[in-house]
Amino acid sequence: MKISSSPSPNFDERPMDTPIDILVLHYTGMKTARAALERMCDPQAEVSAHYMIDEDGSITQLVTEDKRAWHAGVAYWRGHTNINARSIGIEIVNPGHEWGYRAFPTLQIDAVIQLSKDILARHPIPARNVVGHSDVAPGRKQDPGELFPWQKLAQNGVGLWLDSNNHQTNLLDLGYEDESTDSILAFQRHFTPNHLSGVLDDRTKQALSRICLT
Repeated sequence: MKISSSPSPNFDERPMDTPIDILVLHYTGMKTARAALERMCDPQAEVSAHYMIDEDGSITQLVTEDKRAWHAGVAYWRGHTNINARSIGIEIVNPGHEWGYRAFPTLQIDAVIQLSKDILARHPIPARNVVGHSDVAPGRKQDPGELFPWQKLAQNGVGLWLDSNNHQTNLLDLGYEDESTDSILAFQRHFTPNHLSGVLDDRTKQALSRICLT
């Protein structure tokens, strides 16, 4: 796997004794990959990620994994609020809902899977901690959105998906901060992308019951 480098100044030190145990996937939400890369390397923007993956599958590293990149912002997952301190962030090139949201190309998703598996091999990140930006910041973010193929990632050993058994899982147990409409929509974008009701209805409850956290 070839990874090019475009160092960003937008990082700082991780807190001592904080594990890297969350992987956050984003879309860039900008018109072009170049614009996204320039923004993440602009010190005035104060935003970055560890990696960016273009639509052709090419990977660029902006911040080394031992440093804290500034990608999650105000966020929450499984009782933690300083998500940047304990996570690795991957920005996936896609114009997003504002600029013409579209399906993610196969080459790009294959690169996401390959890079993610490499990261998971280096850090103790459980499947339930492979999340989208919308999962950790549901009131602010929609990415990577309902077109992102979470099921394909899970089938390749990256993250969670639904199974055929019945489990006693709810949004709070899974990791969300609350059971608000925003959190429900974030869950639905991740696990029921064809059903974005924003309501904890029977279909959503059924999906929750098919998630195994162990």
